[in-house]
Amino acid sequence: MSAFITALFKLIFLGDQLIFGEIMTALFAMSKTAFEISIGLTGVLALWLGIMQIGERSGFIALLTRGLTPLFGKLMPDIPANHPALGAMVMNISANALGLDNAATPLGIKAMQELQSLNPNKETASNAQILFLVINTSAVTLFPVTIFTYRAQMGATHPTDVFIPILLATYFSTLCGLLAVAWVQKINLLDKTILAYLSGFTAFVASIIVYFSQLNQADMLFQSALISNLILFSLIIVFISSAAYQKIDAYEAFIVGAKEGFQTAIGIIPYLVAMLVAIGVFRASGALDLLMDGLRYAVNLAHLDPRFIDAMPTALMKPFSGSGARAMMVDTMQTYGADSFAGRLSSIVQGSTETTFYVLAVYFGSVGIKNIRHALACGLIADFAGIIAAIFIAYWFFS
Repeated sequence: MSAFITALFKLIFLGDQLIFGEIMTALFAMSKTAFEISIGLTGVLALWLGIMQIGERSGFIALLTRGLTPLFGKLMPDIPANHPALGAMVMNISANALGLDNAATPLGIKAMQELQSLNPNKETASNAQILFLVINTSAVTLFPVTIFTYRAQMGATHPTDVFIPILLATYFSTLCGLLAVAWVQKINLLDKTILAYLSGFTAFVASIIVYFSQLNQADMLFQSALISNLILFSLIIVFISSAAYQKIDAYEAFIVGAKEGFQTAIGIIPYLVAMLVAIGVFRASGALDLLMDGLRYAVNLAHLDPRFIDAMPTALMKPFSGSGARAMMVDTMQTYGADSFAGRLSSIVQGSTETTFYVLAVYFGSVGIKNIRHALACGLIADFAGIIAAIFIAYWFFS
């Protein structure tokens, strides 16, 4: 028996000492990397959140709210006209679209509470609550500033070159989530108001697809980066000009947002350290490679291009943990490069969907809902559609 125990000890603690050494190296290296990334994000986050604060005070969110209110009134006929829930929902979605995560969550909880006031069965999710949640989980993202920030920090040549791909992927994610809920809830998508909005959004996305489909890959990459930068710079000019026109102190608003950006960058250090260290250990142990090799083998059997596999950790983590998916995205860019196919695809995946299980827990938990009905299924349909769309779009733009 003693000989067996000695042999087992050697097998575990001596035979695999190289693996244990790599794991310990990963522990310290990834904790250092997480800290350096968080500190490096400080300036860019301060800049963008400062600009977004100017946009918020200049009334840009209020403008989006007025524009989207008629659509939500038709999609959710059970909500009375001019009910506070409509404004809260549209403001939440507007904040999400602009990348104002810190503002979006409390607005979302407020919207869910307003919807709960109309819910006759307080422990069961209403149709309006489910539709609102699925739209949230499908991530209506117009300006994924955080992703641009991480890409810039990781050394991307053009951090915003994923802007158009993310816009397309999030459109398909949201559309599929909406169609899933509409099918279950028997929403009439042929209503003239709903049809007008959907037609407008679809025509805009279709025009992007048609335009870029006529370009070769070099021109596609160049013009995608150019248009993305032009749109973002124009957005800054519009925010500042609007603030000046309304005699809003843009400098003071910027400082408020910049301070929030600094606090955000510092606040994510513990979470980023925890997640990157866990991922580093997972990778050093060989478990992540084993999982990816299994997926790669299945893809090769189907005679498909396996390059997308390297970005799948972000996709697999996304429905469960936003911080985990973000850490996976950072790890992918660090491992393969920010401008690699996998680095760009992981960024597109990160921007195409939201953290379904987290949103379910926070939003429904805030009002005590226990029976979520078809919310999870429809949310996961949106996630799946966004990930599949991200893969195809990444091959189209960056293959």
